[in-house]
Amino acid sequence: MELLRKAAVEPEVDFLREAPRVLTRDLMEAEFEVHLGAERAERGPERTGQRNGYRDRPWDMRVDSIAPRVPRVRDGSYFPAPREPRTRAERAPVAVIHEAHVQGVSTRRVDAVVQALGMSGISTSQVRRFCQELNAVITQFRTRRLSGPYPYVELDATFVKARHEGRAVSVAVVIAIGVRQSGEREVLGFDVGPSEDGAFWLSFLRGLVARGLDGVQRAISDAHQGLKAAIAAVLARASWQRCRVHFVCNALVLVAKGMQALVASTIRTVFAQPDAATAREQWRRVAGGVRVKWPRLAALMDGAEEDVLAYLDFPPAHWRQIGSTNPLERLTKEVTRRGDVVGVFPSDEAVIRLVGAIVSEQHDEWQAGRRSFRAESLAKLVPPPFSDPAPPLLAAS
Repeated sequence: MELLRKAAVEPEVDFLREAPRVLTRDLMEAEFEVHLGAERAERGPERTGQRNGYRDRPWDMRVDSIAPRVPRVRDGSYFPAPREPRTRAERAPVAVIHEAHVQGVSTRRVDAVVQALGMSGISTSQVRRFCQELNAVITQFRTRRLSGPYPYVELDATFVKARHEGRAVSVAVVIAIGVRQSGEREVLGFDVGPSEDGAFWLSFLRGLVARGLDGVQRAISDAHQGLKAAIAAVLARASWQRCRVHFVCNALVLVAKGMQALVASTIRTVFAQPDAATAREQWRRVAGGVRVKWPRLAALMDGAEEDVLAYLDFPPAHWRQIGSTNPLERLTKEVTRRGDVVGVFPSDEAVIRLVGAIVSEQHDEWQAGRRSFRAESLAKLVPPPFSDPAPPLLAAS
């Protein structure tokens, strides 16, 4: 009633902003008396503790930021029920901040979003502190035990900007996805490093193997030399498949811009053939057709035939899916898109937080969606002997 009277006679008193503070104060006092087993200054056998003053704790709410005085007990055993322990805000604003960060929204824009919720704004340091809560989930996802075997593994990298010693530099984000024997895709892992060199790929793949990656029969990637060497060193039993989409992009660099669409369509006719023999014959026919006008393109095709058409050694039902890294390419493009919105990340840890949220979200979608491969067709793959790194053959049906 006191608050209502003040609101009626004092225009500067905002009832909607003051009401939560008054309500919270009175609720905490009532709850605190129950917690102690006695009212203020009351002595009795049921009293379980002693008052120890108050502490001011800011509380960000949808209507505003308030600072109720929280009663203290000497043994520290009281925490008010209106707020969850060790949280500074209601779930709704925090969820908005987390989602905005995952979507690549800058901290300045997050501040505008928070103000639109009716709060008094939030600082850059507060946004980062809230986003730190994502770290535990991301770390658990990155370090989880892998449960293979994974017959097919795809590897790719992209680049974002991060700040190092006051300078904005490009950092490599490497991602690996795999197909389990049961047919589902999953994100195996990701990492952030200074560059996409062979040493970084080697360390990344060794980390995957240490976490349980095994049974790999086909590793699919672009023709990055460091990555190829790392695959050969760590995944000795796996054969390598050169991504045909990346190959076509490499090939188009060697022809005039006005002819690129025609050349791309011509090369893609190879991948539409119904059987291995016809596909290899068409490849050589296309290479022969461009030899006079574009000799460098013909030479590229001659040298890449076995690597690009390696998928033909596997079940025809898998050809469309294992000939390229398209599922992973879409994921890396999403990482790049959201990274472009951020611009320059303040640190590698911020990159890991954002990328981890994106890839774990995709991982969950793959687990809940349709299987990418039929388990029956994957069962036809014969694992090669340990001493023979040659591509696996189809099991006898």
